[in-house]
Amino acid sequence: MTTLLQINTSLFTDHGQSSQLAERFVRTWRERHPDTALIHRDVAGEPVPHLDAARFSAFTTPVEQRSPEQQAVIDYSDTLIDELQRAEVIVLGLPMYNFGIPSQLKAYFDHIARAGITFRYTAQGSEGLLKNKKAYVFAARGGHYLGTPLDTQTSYVRDFLRFIGIQDVEFVYAEGLAISPDSKTRALEQANDTIARLAA
Repeated sequence: MTTLLQINTSLFTDHGQSSQLAERFVRTWRERHPDTALIHRDVAGEPVPHLDAARFSAFTTPVEQRSPEQQAVIDYSDTLIDELQRAEVIVLGLPMYNFGIPSQLKAYFDHIARAGITFRYTAQGSEGLLKNKKAYVFAARGGHYLGTPLDTQTSYVRDFLRFIGIQDVEFVYAEGLAISPDSKTRALEQANDTIARLAA
């Protein structure tokens, strides 16, 4: 049995284009792999708190010195990490807001990057500890940014996932969604064709 973790990050939750692409992939995957177990995480519908000094201090405080409030922060982070550890396949819906990733996704990343748990530092550099996983990223954008300096999303998300050990990362793009109805239709048709191939 395969465990799949679907992470939606759109401000519009299930109604966002990136969420709908991710949902279509998950639905197609489960039709072809009916024994798949699904974990669903919506970081906009149930926002991950943004990192502040108190939360960061909780991550760096030794176990025996943590206050109850700090332990609650750790427990929450542990829940997010446990979902990742259990999943063999990660499906990420990724809208573009003002040339970057949603702040809710950044907050999620800040809670799962834990030294000694999802990565560690060695004499040879950092080593990701979430190994043998596949990630599919469904990037929905109003304009055309792929291959330009304005596409900061692709390198950042790929680099972060690889930092925690997820080396096999595949992006599916739906661009030009806000340019015209025809542009939107073409982009979604192309993305859906790719989804049908990838989920086989």
